[in-house]
Amino acid sequence: MADGENVVRTRVRALTTGDTEDHGGRTTGGGLLRHGLDTGKNIVRNSVRNTYVFFACLILLGALVACSKPPQPETTETQQPTGLESIPAADPEKYPSVSDMAAWKNPYLVVREDGIGFVDLSNREIHVLKQEEIPAELVALPSSAWPYGRVVLVAQAVPKNPSEQTKADLRKNRALLLGTLKELDVQIREAP
Repeated sequence: MADGENVVRTRVRALTTGDTEDHGGRTTGGGLLRHGLDTGKNIVRNSVRNTYVFFACLILLGALVACSKPPQPETTETQQPTGLESIPAADPEKYPSVSDMAAWKNPYLVVREDGIGFVDLSNREIHVLKQEEIPAELVALPSSAWPYGRVVLVAQAVPKNPSEQTKADLRKNRALLLGTLKELDVQIREAP
């Protein structure tokens, strides 16, 4: 048993000191074990380094994706036909001077609290229209009614009863009229 104890002690000593036995029973130095530990440390270091590099690349890629703009869809914004396409664009060179607005020949609209007044230039009568009637009224005009191109004169009526409600109605009607004219691609000339 003494020899068996020596073998066990040798193997325990080998495990604690790093000595190993080769196949011939000879004891080798702890260099092999240390080499194995050093190699293991290098593997761990390389793994950690590779992990850091991986995460750094991942963060960089995420930052690049976050900073890039998404592709913009092509704007296929086609204007709906308004019926006024045959009328040329507004030509400010043809407008009468501000002091001579009585000579205005294009459509003339007056914002009122009860709707939009359409001025009949032949007799200076005002026909009160609802907002939704404006496009049809402008389209129904002959091309000779547009000597300055697609532009209308817009004035605002002075309310008889200037209450807060009247002022609010005027603002609302004006905003709706301007929106309608923009949709029709009609320019606006403000009356003095």
